[in-house]
Amino acid sequence: MQKILVADDEARIRKLVSDFLKKSGYDVIEAEDGDQTFELFVKYRENISLIILDIMMPGLNGWEVCKKIRESSTVPVIMLTARSEEFDELTGYECGIDDYVTKPFSPTILVKRVEALLRRASNANKNNEKKFSELFFNDDAHEVRLNGEEIELTLKEYNILKKFLDAPGRVFSREQLLDSIWGYDFSGDIRTVDSHVARLRTKLGDWGNKHLKTVYGIGYKIEEA
Repeated sequence: MQKILVADDEARIRKLVSDFLKKSGYDVIEAEDGDQTFELFVKYRENISLIILDIMMPGLNGWEVCKKIRESSTVPVIMLTARSEEFDELTGYECGIDDYVTKPFSPTILVKRVEALLRRASNANKNNEKKFSELFFNDDAHEVRLNGEEIELTLKEYNILKKFLDAPGRVFSREQLLDSIWGYDFSGDIRTVDSHVARLRTKLGDWGNKHLKTVYGIGYKIEEA
């Protein structure tokens, strides 16, 4: 049974979400503030399949919790909030969330989003071979083929593409790509991310222009056209 961590300082919201998830066959653990959320994540790290995370909580807020989680985990995160300003959404994506739901919400739709994220995560972890439209990616052979033709990529370009293919549709900020691909101790210009993505898009030709998207003000993602 997949375990989901539901974090919200409103007991009514926690119960509503938990009841619907339990009816759908999930095991649910609850947290009422940011500090407890991170403590439960650390305790059950290997067993948690997804986190539903409110932004405005006592102690650590949702953004801070997500940043701490992303230091060591790619577990899917849905951000849950009563606020709907664009700034909140941009901040959430920069912190590494996978989806964003604004209160009031339909519990049924929330469960469907949970199911979709879990399917995506499961498919990404099945094996090291991925197919996205006409592009074939084999991590074991360190090979990328487009329409059957091998594409030669630098190590950085390869790792950027792998990052995107591991989470189709997810927006990665320049900071996230820089930290995960170049490392936290990289002291160069963040614009190096833009130049590498641009070269990757060029090497992938029409496919790159069609599927490798710039999300202005945030970063990049791969998505179905």
